[in-house]
Amino acid sequence: MKIILAPMEGVVDYTMRDLLTQVGGIDHCVTEFLRVSDRVLPAKVFRRMCPELMNGGKTPAGVPVILQLLGSDPSVLAGNARKGAKLGAPGIDLNFGCPAKTVNKSKGGAVLLDTPELIHEIVKAVRQAVPQDVPVSAKMRLGNKDKELAIENAHAIAEAGADSLAVHARTKLEGYKPPAHWEWISRIREAVELPVIANGEVWNWQDYIRCKELSGCSDVMIGRGLVARPDLAKALKNQMVNRDSASLEWQHVLKLVLLYLNRIEQNLSAKYVHGRLKQWLFHLQREYVEASVAFEKVKTIREPSQLRIALTE
Repeated sequence: MKIILAPMEGVVDYTMRDLLTQVGGIDHCVTEFLRVSDRVLPAKVFRRMCPELMNGGKTPAGVPVILQLLGSDPSVLAGNARKGAKLGAPGIDLNFGCPAKTVNKSKGGAVLLDTPELIHEIVKAVRQAVPQDVPVSAKMRLGNKDKELAIENAHAIAEAGADSLAVHARTKLEGYKPPAHWEWISRIREAVELPVIANGEVWNWQDYIRCKELSGCSDVMIGRGLVARPDLAKALKNQMVNRDSASLEWQHVLKLVLLYLNRIEQNLSAKYVHGRLKQWLFHLQREYVEASVAFEKVKTIREPSQLRIALTE
């Protein structure tokens, strides 16, 4: 059973990866996507997106961080993958799942699922560009507007030489609305000969078991579930071996939130700090009533120093 922290643009950044991997239970992370279009990017851009490159490709807690690339030009993606590997990325992941309109308009993310041939070219070019000991993975949705090409896209990725495939069990059109169609992951898993990782709607132990039954996957990629409950990975690992573990109490989570505030205050322009903080509190509301109270306190505050006061009153 491996648990992978999913890439979430604007949410699971370096600071969030650091905090969540310190809580425990996560086997590796995938960065937010590094968008490439017409050239190989300078090293500083890679390190800004993935500061873990300066720490052996791992978070301070020692958890490997895979570099995710997004784009549609096979040769340009290959060049950037080669650069990322040289800079120390322990793996390269390719994004075929992002539903953002701005990304899709530029022929990136989930819209590529309409063109399995191009997906094959991209994966093949990247696989050939990086050393064999650097794994190349891909993340896809079940399709763009429908699931008609789901199996074909999975074949395209597998036959191009990918080492693993994470499947978000919804189409781009379905967004993040429940349910996740885990049974489709089973169909993909039976169709390709490479490790398949299930993604989507795993919030607790019961979800994990149901996902495993329907998808046939022991390994899961979790994004929103871990942002909403920072100890979810650790809890799932404990339950897997029948070990009791108390849920993380709000006071401990609040310490993480305050640490997060300190870090983003140092790393972001002041005008963005309140948005990032509210975003995490919004997700935490799913698991913690106290997060709803905190969200109400800070939702109209923009000054970082006042945010801290509101959280600790």
